Amino acid sequence: MLSNSSKYAIKGVLYLALNSNAHHKVLVRDIFEIVHVPEAYLAKLLQELSRHNIISSTRGPGGGFYLSEKDRKHTLMDIVKVIDGEKRVNSCVMGIRKCDMNNPCVLHKLVGANKTKFIQVLERTTILDLIEGKGDVEEYFPI
Repeated sequence: MLSNSSKYAIKGVLYLALNSNAHHKVLVRDIFEIVHVPEAYLAKLLQELSRHNIISSTRGPGGGFYLSEKDRKHTLMDIVKVIDGEKRVNSCVMGIRKCDMNNPCVLHKLVGANKTKFIQVLERTTILDLIEGKGDVEEYFPI
């Protein structure tokens, strides 16, 4: 249900949430191997999130990406919407364009309720929520 791009973006944002702030910015070249995302691709994703004010960045010496306190209040859905657009999240799991409640595909009834729950989790879970249970997240990004 999430594209690789959204997954990569969430991984990058989680790393920033754990390792950055306004006084300590992070460069893409310092994290791409840790989060297992190609450097140029991660840079593109983080730039897009920065353009949409989901994360913060500064240019020049001492610059880089970081999360402000305000940024940490964004939901996972905020990230997904910027990267994939709202249409992708609500699209049919089989990719059928005309699938909806009135014209359900074969899997619609089977996954519909779970997909709705998943979307609700994305809409309700903030970046801060994830990092408050820090131990669970840190095991994915050993420093």
